[in-house]
Amino acid sequence: MHPAERATEDTSTGGGSPFGSLSLEHSSTVDRVADELRRAVFEGEIESGTPLREVALAESLGVSRPTVREALALLVAEGLATREPNRGVSVASPDPESVRDVSNARVVLETAGVRNWNEASEESREAVRRALADYERAVAEDASYQELNQRHLTIHLSLVGLTDSPRLVSMAESIVAELRLALAQIDRVRRNARDQAGSHHHLLDLLQAGDVDAAVAELGIHLHGAEDAIIERLQLD
Repeated sequence: MHPAERATEDTSTGGGSPFGSLSLEHSSTVDRVADELRRAVFEGEIESGTPLREVALAESLGVSRPTVREALALLVAEGLATREPNRGVSVASPDPESVRDVSNARVVLETAGVRNWNEASEESREAVRRALADYERAVAEDASYQELNQRHLTIHLSLVGLTDSPRLVSMAESIVAELRLALAQIDRVRRNARDQAGSHHHLLDLLQAGDVDAAVAELGIHLHGAEDAIIERLQLD
């Protein structure tokens, strides 16, 4: 193991490096490096298109290049980074086709969950209620944009959870990771996530009233509206 991998704090090199804000609290592992890179990307600290140089990252995080290389491979597999011949790895950039594909996949998975509301376990239904309550609490407490985004996306994952299918939830988690990349860029133009609470509460009210068809329609409006907003704000068209 690289000796620097035992360092716990203050491993950034500074000097204007784009990775100077990264840090690890405990001895490094591939998963910890990948988690720190995901955090920096999702919070907008590292922008789309930024090259992820193994040497610079290894120095900033105090880990070996092979450790960084393995972590980058995880991000590439998740679609959060891209690898090009002779150019290395860089943070992925959202494009209209991928945003629309993610939106279509969300519609399929979340609609399946909403339609299963009456047959879903009470535990799964309670997870939706709890996710919405957590989001509304975050709004009331004027939480950070990043926390609001996370709470918001948790609501949508809980809708997929209504299928009571761990495999479908796992698929949705992968899709959400791609969506968070686009939303991180939207944050840079100050998109306001607080306006979503009323729409989600209305959706839950429809479900609890037994009007599943109306809930499906409401979900479709919400997801397609989100797709249009992401593309518009990213100026991708």
